[in-house]
Amino acid sequence: MDPTMFASPETALPVALLGLFVLATVVLVIRNRRNKFATPLEKATFGTLHTVALAAPALRDGLSPQSAAFALPYLRTLLDTCALTMTDKTGNSLAWDGEADQHKPDVQSLADMVISTGRQQVLSHGNLRCDHPNCEVRGIFVVPLESDGKIVGTLGALTTSTAGPVLMRATAEVGRYVSSQLELAELDESRARLNRAEVRALRAQISPHFVYNALTTIASFIRTDPGRARELLIEFADFTRYSFRSAGEYTTLAEELNNIDRYIRLEKARFGDRLNIKLQVAPEVLSVVLPFLALQPLVENAVRHGLANKPNGGTITITAENAGAECVIIVEDDGIGMDPARLHDDLEDAHQSGAHVGLGNVDDRMRSTFGDDFGLVVDTAIGAGMKITLRIPKYRAGVRV
Repeated sequence: MDPTMFASPETALPVALLGLFVLATVVLVIRNRRNKFATPLEKATFGTLHTVALAAPALRDGLSPQSAAFALPYLRTLLDTCALTMTDKTGNSLAWDGEADQHKPDVQSLADMVISTGRQQVLSHGNLRCDHPNCEVRGIFVVPLESDGKIVGTLGALTTSTAGPVLMRATAEVGRYVSSQLELAELDESRARLNRAEVRALRAQISPHFVYNALTTIASFIRTDPGRARELLIEFADFTRYSFRSAGEYTTLAEELNNIDRYIRLEKARFGDRLNIKLQVAPEVLSVVLPFLALQPLVENAVRHGLANKPNGGTITITAENAGAECVIIVEDDGIGMDPARLHDDLEDAHQSGAHVGLGNVDDRMRSTFGDDFGLVVDTAIGAGMKITLRIPKYRAGVRV
């Protein structure tokens, strides 16, 4: 039987406190044992990985004076040298961390040789000349930094010990690590350029299909209803200002929905009661970040291919739901639908045929931004309308407004 079961209120609290003390003591003992039995190799490995992780974000921004100045202190910790420096592809210094900067001309001379030959260079103590008093530099290593097979800069290490093969190999390995990060930075920039190009292509697709119809509709109201024409012109101006803005690859769900509202107002002026829209949006997902112009093309597709050719029109329903780490967005219409096989063929040849180019564009950008698991999911059949589902991660590194 538990001896504390019948403890009085006066003794229950001290017993509970004693239990907490014993638990805390056990936790501390276990933690100390873990620290005690960690091997020097494990500690060195953890320290190296942590240092590398600290240097990586700056290098992923590309090679520049700012990224070099940020990363060099961490890289110098790895090599344990008295100084470390980076140059650009012309041999000019980007940043210098540590002492002995009187050897900058020596480093630049070696960097020029590395850039011209593509091979690492060494200046040993016997060939090193220095008039600076108390200079402790005994060797200089300079290795190439490469991206996509081209030399984009150099990494130079200055050591107070004799220039030996161990430090030479270590410097070369750090140079290869820096090169890998610079290649990732170039891939990031290439992806960003591709996304910008795809957005420009989408804007070009919007222009002929929508702008002409909107302006024609507005013109029809100028004499019969000037006030309505003025309101539609303001909506058109706001729509085009957002759609053709130059800032940013990404936007928020709230901004995309506001732009869709402008688009629907303009289309309703043309279709009247034949076009209806329903919104079911969870407030907590309005701040979710997604690719710019990811939703409007889906709504435009529903209008052009789903409802425009349906005699009595129909309804477009937009749903945005909170799904844990993701936001699920559904754009659905009750239009004429289409054969799934034909839709697949149209999407495959969208850039050539122009059919459903908006869907193909959005699908490409969703996969480029979030990965292949986040492409569009389209459900359709002849006479059954069309349902398009997007899954948006609430957080993805590099995806921000």
